[in-house]
Amino acid sequence: MTKLRKKTFTIVEQAKHEIRGFQKLMQEMDDKVRLSGHSPSTLKNYSRKLAHLSLHFGQLPQHISTKEINKYLAQLARQSKTPSLSDFKFTVFGLRYCYRLLGMPDKVVLLPEIKHQSKLPVVLNHAECKALFAASELLKHRMALSLIYSAGLRARELSNLRISDIDSGRMMIHIRQSKYNKDRYVPLSPLVLLGLRKYYYACRPVEYLFNGSEPGSPLSVRGLQWILRQAVKKCKLQKGITLHTLRHSYATHLLEYGMDIVSIKELLGHERIETTMIYLHVAKPNRSNLFSPFDRLYAKV
Repeated sequence: MTKLRKKTFTIVEQAKHEIRGFQKLMQEMDDKVRLSGHSPSTLKNYSRKLAHLSLHFGQLPQHISTKEINKYLAQLARQSKTPSLSDFKFTVFGLRYCYRLLGMPDKVVLLPEIKHQSKLPVVLNHAECKALFAASELLKHRMALSLIYSAGLRARELSNLRISDIDSGRMMIHIRQSKYNKDRYVPLSPLVLLGLRKYYYACRPVEYLFNGSEPGSPLSVRGLQWILRQAVKKCKLQKGITLHTLRHSYATHLLEYGMDIVSIKELLGHERIETTMIYLHVAKPNRSNLFSPFDRLYAKV
């Protein structure tokens, strides 16, 4: 006798099913996000937090009183060690976005402000980068981490990379429709290309450069995080390392090697130069040709 699987719902699907009008609200937000050019992940984050909020109160955000909203936010803030990087942030931003969409400016003003942290990003030194890449036993895992660092990629950008995005003729990588829905090109490291060729002939990926559990599907961000955790554990690095640490290290090392801040902004795909300027504490800006810092790691002295 075949066992029937119980269908599981995401938090957003549950809210659409249980809260009247939530599906319509999500559709309006989806239309607005697409027209404004924001990343789809922005809508995903906002939707989840608004779903939690709506299910908690049993009604749509616009029908919840300011007093109840503030009590809910205060509770989230108490639960979070770093509210500006937590559920609290996305709940606040999601509510602001929702209220602006619904034409409720008074509600927006009453939401608490989130202070931007001035904390500098965690950056790996050259020896730590080498140790991290060497710690992964599988070639696929080594190349995934190496490529994130060598091109300064966001985790989602690595996950979405297709085989056709690697242009070995021009020695460039095509990053498609990333954050802010912008395309960009970044230099392809010759050393990384050698590794990618070995990986390609050994693993034969389909469509995406790094496949997930199914051929033709992309390796998920969660899968990448697992790969990183295993490598960090093996080489016993004590810093608080995330996938984004590799991107921070890429930018910082480029500055140390003399690349100017404007070029780094373009390579990182930042919308505003102010975002890139956090890396200026490590080196003086100096005009230079574009290159990948990965090659300098293994350069012969």
